[in-house]
Amino acid sequence: MSPLPKALLFDVDGTLADTERDGHRVAFNRAFAEAGLDWVWDVPLYGELLAVTGGKERMRHYVARYRPDYHPPVDYDDLIVRLHAAKTRHYTALLAESGIPLRPGVRRLLEEARRSGVRLAIVTTTTPANVSALLRHALAPDAEQWFDVIAAGDVVAAKKPAPDSYHYVLRRLGLSPPECVAFEDSENGLRAALAAGLATVVTVNEYTRSHDFHGAALVLDHLGEAGRPCRVLAGASLNGATQIDLVALGALLAGGYEKERGESREAEGQAAPSV
Repeated sequence: MSPLPKALLFDVDGTLADTERDGHRVAFNRAFAEAGLDWVWDVPLYGELLAVTGGKERMRHYVARYRPDYHPPVDYDDLIVRLHAAKTRHYTALLAESGIPLRPGVRRLLEEARRSGVRLAIVTTTTPANVSALLRHALAPDAEQWFDVIAAGDVVAAKKPAPDSYHYVLRRLGLSPPECVAFEDSENGLRAALAAGLATVVTVNEYTRSHDFHGAALVLDHLGEAGRPCRVLAGASLNGATQIDLVALGALLAGGYEKERGESREAEGQAAPSV
C-alpha cells in the first residue's frame, strides 16, 4: 500500500462548498445596493468575473471592463475597501441565516484525515472572516481548529494563479510538495497549485466546468460519498473506486494510477472533456 499523504490543502469557494453563486454573488449585490450603487451582478456576469481572483480586484475589474459610464470618486480606493467589508458582513449573515452545505465527500474526507493524523490546511483568496463563517456554519463550531494553517485573504500579496499562498502554507507546515495533495475547483487555483509543485485534484462546479484543467492529477464532479459515487472527468482512473479517500490519494502521489491516466472516459468510447 502506498504511504498516505501527509497533508491535504483545500481551496474554499467552489471546492469546500458551492459558495459563489448563492453566497458571495448575493452578498456583493447587497453591498452595492446598500451603498446606493446600481451595480448588479447576475449569475452569468458573475461567472465571467470569477476569472479575476480576489473580491476587491474583482470589483475594480468590473468597473474597468463593464462600467465605462461610472466615474470613480476621489476616495475610490477607500470605497472598494468599504464595499468589500460590507460584502463580507452580508456573506457571513447569509451563512448564519440559511447556511451553504459542503460539497459531496468533503466532510467525509476531512474527518478521515483527522482520524488518520493527516494534516489539513486552507489555501484561499477569500477573507479570513468568510472562511471562519463557512467552517463554523457548514462543518462544526470548532472547525477552524481542524486546520493547521489557514492562508486566507491578503496573507500573501500575489494571489492565485500565483503560487505564493501554496508556498506559504508548505513553509508553515514544514512539508514538501510531494508529501501533499491540493484540492481546487478552478483553472486559476489549479495553476497556482501546479506552480507550487503539488499534485492537484479538481472538483468542477457550475462556473468552472469549461475551464482548462490540463495538468490536474484528477478532475471529478465531486469527491464522492456513500450512495453518491464520484465521476472521473479527466486524469487518472480510480480503478473502480467510487469516492476519493486517503488510500486513493496515496496511490495518486505514488503514481499508482498513472498508467491509466486519461482512460476513464475513453474506455467508454467518449472523448475526455476539456474541462
